[in-house]
Amino acid sequence: MDFFTPPDSRAASAALEVVQEHGEPWLLNHSLRAYSWACAHAAREDVAHDGELLYVAALLHDLGLTAPFDSHTLPFEEAGAHVARVFAAGAGWGPARRDRLAEVIVLHTRDDVPADDDPEAHLLQVAVNADVSGHGVDLFPAEFRGELLDRYPRLGFAEAFLARVRDQAERKPGCAAAELLTTGWADRVTGNPLDLPG
Repeated sequence: MDFFTPPDSRAASAALEVVQEHGEPWLLNHSLRAYSWACAHAAREDVAHDGELLYVAALLHDLGLTAPFDSHTLPFEEAGAHVARVFAAGAGWGPARRDRLAEVIVLHTRDDVPADDDPEAHLLQVAVNADVSGHGVDLFPAEFRGELLDRYPRLGFAEAFLARVRDQAERKPGCAAAELLTTGWADRVTGNPLDLPG
C-alpha cells in the first residue's frame, strides 16, 4: 500500500508549496513524514478518514513554529491553526471545513483523541508522537520505517525541533509546549530510535 502519495487536489498541492516556502527542510520532512505515519497507522487500524483534510493538516500543523507565523501570545498550535484556516479559505474550503482543519491542528498537542471521536486528529497525534519522540514506532514495519526515512531524512530534526519548542515555552509559559518540557519529553525526543545509527 502506498503511504507516500498525497491526495490529488489543489489544496494538497498548495499546502506542500506553503511548507516548502516557509518551513526549513527539517520541518518540511517532518510534515511529510507525519502524513505517511498517519496513513500507515490508518491502514493498520482500519481508521476511515478524510485524506485531503489529513494531508493538509499534517503539512501545516507546525507552521506556528516558523518565523513568519510565530505568535508572541498564542501557543504555536493555535497560531498555526489560524494560519491554516486562512489558507483553507483561499483554497475555497467552506467555514465548516476550515474549522475542522484548525481543530485537527490544535488537538494534535492536546490529550489523546480516540479515533472514533475524531479520526483525523487521532491520526495526526499518533503520527506526530511517532516522529517526534518515537512513541509506538516499533508497531510499524521496519520496511516502512526505512523507506520513510530514505524519502524524508530527519536532517537534524530532534535538535531543531527542541530548540523551537523550548523557545515557545520560555516566551509562553502557559502553553502546551511548556507543559511537555516538564514531563521528560525532551529526553524522549533526543532518544528517539529513529535517530539512532543503523
